[in-house]
Amino acid sequence: MSGERRRNVGDAIFVDEVGIEYGVHGEYRLRSAYQPIFAPHGRSLHAVAVEGLIEPRRAGQAGAARAFFEGVAETDRLFVETMCRMLHLRNFGNIGVDGLDLFFNYNPLVNDHAGRALAEIRLMSRHLSELGLAPGMLVCEITEQAADEVLLARLVREMRRDGIRIAIDDFGTGHSTEERVSLVQPDIVKIDGGWFAEFCRHAAAERFFRPLVSSLHDRGAKVLVEGIEQPTHLRVALEAGVDLLQGFLLARPALAGTIFSEEPLAVDALLGRGNKVVPLFG
Repeated sequence: MSGERRRNVGDAIFVDEVGIEYGVHGEYRLRSAYQPIFAPHGRSLHAVAVEGLIEPRRAGQAGAARAFFEGVAETDRLFVETMCRMLHLRNFGNIGVDGLDLFFNYNPLVNDHAGRALAEIRLMSRHLSELGLAPGMLVCEITEQAADEVLLARLVREMRRDGIRIAIDDFGTGHSTEERVSLVQPDIVKIDGGWFAEFCRHAAAERFFRPLVSSLHDRGAKVLVEGIEQPTHLRVALEAGVDLLQGFLLARPALAGTIFSEEPLAVDALLGRGNKVVPLFG
């Protein structure tokens, strides 16, 4: 176990022919992909950030990230998660768009040893300037898994001290609850896409979602809804006054090095895509 932790992540990261870095774990090549996150401005949506995601490829074929991570041996999980985070940080500059923030995931179950977890955060922070990144550009998404609450609070304080913002991921599922919001006091609460899609099936979705968004705003958190896949999802989220939006209706993840479109998205066109919804802001 201890031998696994001493491995150097840099030894598993390589550079392809166009300068994009990728990781190797067993039979897999791990590549960074970035999914845009949008903020509403009037009748349009503007990209303001991206979330770093991993595309695992085996024998040249892309696979599902969830299946890959579930298949990683417990002794390798910290190494793989650290490698993926480093890939996202190193490849971020290849997006070619200034002014974007970078969201990255942090699973509190992967490293529950206080000294090692804190050392990992400090090491990441020290390397940011070498990568041309400022801590204020980063948002750490705490995933929904169970965690040692005392350690989680220490990690959050450490990241905040360095200037990194904190998000609660997958709110509405697992351990991403009101209690965790109270503990972490996040800058951003990310509403789980599956939970939100089910919620939107109800006729009074807008009426019941708006108070939740307002209560999170009252706690000082911005609200991001992920999993926006249908015009109805977009309508409910916008009418509730959310701050940030992410999902396949707006943009799919794109591999590092892919041309990133900076064009704003027209809200009315998105709402009318296969839907007879009356345009917002009318």
